[in-house]
Amino acid sequence: MNAYEQVYAHLLAQYGPQHWWPADSPFEVMVGTILTQNTAWTNVERAIAALRQRQALSVAALRDMDESELAALIRPAGYFNQKTRRLKTLATFLHARGVADAPEQLRNQGTLAELRRDLLALNGIGPETADSMLLYALDLPIFVIDTYTRRLFYRLGLLQADAPKNTAYDAIRQQFEAALPQDAVLFNEYHALIVAHAKVRCKKQPGVPGCSGCPLDCPARLQCTPSF
Repeated sequence: MNAYEQVYAHLLAQYGPQHWWPADSPFEVMVGTILTQNTAWTNVERAIAALRQRQALSVAALRDMDESELAALIRPAGYFNQKTRRLKTLATFLHARGVADAPEQLRNQGTLAELRRDLLALNGIGPETADSMLLYALDLPIFVIDTYTRRLFYRLGLLQADAPKNTAYDAIRQQFEAALPQDAVLFNEYHALIVAHAKVRCKKQPGVPGCSGCPLDCPARLQCTPSF
């Protein structure tokens, strides 16, 4: 068992299955990955609830809805005008690909690399958002890298010292994928566990009570400096 597998085993034992992504449909997952950009999940939940109440969680509804109305619905998630345009771009893309009624069928329209390329070509869809869609909506084996991942594995000594700011996203992603079996279920659970751990213990401001009682053998425990 390598170091990455050991971390996973410890986190799973500590927190148990996380049942991610919290959504009622693959398209809702896609919407959530855009809404969660630069905001807390509690704000996303409020925006999702408003969309659900308006029966707007479908490709057709988002594509056809007036921009001002959509912006008002997702206002709790912040950057609502920007995210409105991104949601409409996504809906238009899925409609053009012929999967409006079943967006999860997008997974059958190319290789993982091809689908990732196509998502990244959409305005406002960066690597973390694209990979979250691929993993959590389409069940494809790609590891999602976020600030929590960088923080934890930098402190564990498994990422280079420049990981907080300078290491390329894909270099870190490939590092994880090389160390683990290519399994979407595993990647799903692992990323969710990292998020759970970072929120409970491995916080931006390290120390007590987070570091004390941590289930991981972290060389930086009680000694690392505030970071990212």
